[in-house]
Amino acid sequence: MESIKRIPSLPAALSSLVLLISAVVPLATAEPTLTDDSQCGCYRNNDDTSTYFTNHRFFDFRSLADYAGVPAVVQDLEGSPGAPVTSDYFKSTDWTSFWWLGSWNNSNNARGDSTVTMTNSPNNVYIEANTEPDPSSQTYLTMRTQRLRGFQTAAEIESVSSDFKYLSLRMRARTVGAAGAITGMFTYRGGETLADVQEADLEIRTADPRNVMHYTNQPAYTDDGEVIAEATRNATMPGGLDWTAWAVHRMDWTPGLTTWYVDDEMTAQIAFQAPRDESNVILNVWSDGGKWTGNMTLLDAAYLQVQWLEIMYNNTDPEHATKNSKVRRDDDAAEGKGCGAVCSVDDTPELGKPVMLWNNAAVGVREAGAGRLIAWVPTGVVLVMALLSTGLLV
Repeated sequence: MESIKRIPSLPAALSSLVLLISAVVPLATAEPTLTDDSQCGCYRNNDDTSTYFTNHRFFDFRSLADYAGVPAVVQDLEGSPGAPVTSDYFKSTDWTSFWWLGSWNNSNNARGDSTVTMTNSPNNVYIEANTEPDPSSQTYLTMRTQRLRGFQTAAEIESVSSDFKYLSLRMRARTVGAAGAITGMFTYRGGETLADVQEADLEIRTADPRNVMHYTNQPAYTDDGEVIAEATRNATMPGGLDWTAWAVHRMDWTPGLTTWYVDDEMTAQIAFQAPRDESNVILNVWSDGGKWTGNMTLLDAAYLQVQWLEIMYNNTDPEHATKNSKVRRDDDAAEGKGCGAVCSVDDTPELGKPVMLWNNAAVGVREAGAGRLIAWVPTGVVLVMALLSTGLLV
């Protein structure tokens, strides 16, 4: 008859179990690990929806002294749209793979009450030295609009791809200059009729009080000129700021919702007619002399100045996306569906570089709370190993 092995006391077994679990399931570092985009399967947004995006780009204009210089304004309407780019920075692959500079004019699609011909020019987008006292950057990107004799020269930056579907777009920026202009950051999908347009935008009117901003899911009016009140929220800059101060303006376009922030404080949220389909991403500064922009005084100018741009996004065009374009929720990511390695650009100690939150492709790294990760193995395996080590299983 086989002898029965001696069973250790319960306290001893529990002690061994705790020691074994501590050895097998160690806590990882308290802070997420700095990484790079090549290691990230997707990016988790820090908003209430916990949306997941599949791509990330960061454009840094803060240290580009080699490209800095303010170009003279092109004074003739014919030469303005065809002007060359203002520096080699705008010829770089990093730039041209994502953005192009607008050169269209409003002669064929002028707004109903516009009084001035407006043309976009590459000459109005340039890198500028930051000469303010105690500057927060060495340089920044400037977009310029100015009223000239006979026309308004303006600036637009538009994404090469028109296939963005959901994103979190951020810029550290300020608006300065004379009344009569609009600066904007928005998504845009055109259509054959006004009702077909899909657009989510931030607009700052330089004729407004300096703390007022306008957020809209366009269209904000009908063909008959009737205002659609549900489409717009008017807000003020938080914390006593005004839009001439540097601040991080952010727009999150998620399924059925558009949300805007300034310096991480929510300033507006609109579900009504949120964009549904693939769109472009656009920044601009412009005026057409109409009621919305105001009529800028001759030779006056206004500027959108940007220290950096950051975007997490999905893109349905494989040429402009490095991964499959899918929006992931917490339960999907936790189950390891699709994302694999999950990163964040919100919790990073280094602007523009992601941190790894967890990696389902590794030893099963999972989130354990704000800023903490744990490595896990199946509980049953741990218990079996623990019981074997203590002699509770023969």
